[in-house]
Amino acid sequence: MPSRTLPPPPPPPYLRTWPDRQALLTDRGLALQELLRRHLGVHRLLFLWLCGAAAVIGWALLMQPVKLIEEKDPTGLILGPVLAILGLAALAPAVVGVVFSIRRDRRIRELADAWLALDRHPASDARLRAPGLSLLWLLSSLAVSALGLWASFASAAYAEPGHQTYADVALGMGVGLILWLTGLLGAAKALSHYRWALRMLSPSTAGTAAQVP
Repeated sequence: MPSRTLPPPPPPPYLRTWPDRQALLTDRGLALQELLRRHLGVHRLLFLWLCGAAAVIGWALLMQPVKLIEEKDPTGLILGPVLAILGLAALAPAVVGVVFSIRRDRRIRELADAWLALDRHPASDARLRAPGLSLLWLLSSLAVSALGLWASFASAAYAEPGHQTYADVALGMGVGLILWLTGLLGAAKALSHYRWALRMLSPSTAGTAAQVP
């Protein structure tokens, strides 16, 4: 299947040309496995972290002009606008990437539901639960969230005169918030997949068998 395009939805009933049920199950299994890889693959987790790292860099660059102004540094008149533009250039794609990823996950879920509705095959469908990948997403995301909370609280704890400037505090709390949100998104995705697997792959709610000539 193409590397950048999702598997197509199953054809409507009047266009289905599978010669037998085994052929249907083969195509169904390939499509579902590919959709699972696109949804919970390690590369998707790395992409989420990459967006989080880009957002952290963007926020750090945006805070530098504030720090220069707070320190009354004359170079801020020149460096400030440049750093602000660089910060937005790093932050905006990260936000767009996360939004695009959420929309893509919604489309993947719709396609998976459509393929699951064709037939039932518990032996192969059990692999769609992907407990290992779900646990990887959950534990790593919780670790990132914990790091973000620590960064936020640490910045607030040292927000005293002589320790940090207000720009430093805003930088630390902003970085902590970004990390917390990044971890929250990952954990929510892992839990969402777990709920989906319970709902769609249980015997009582699985799709009915398709009629194949």
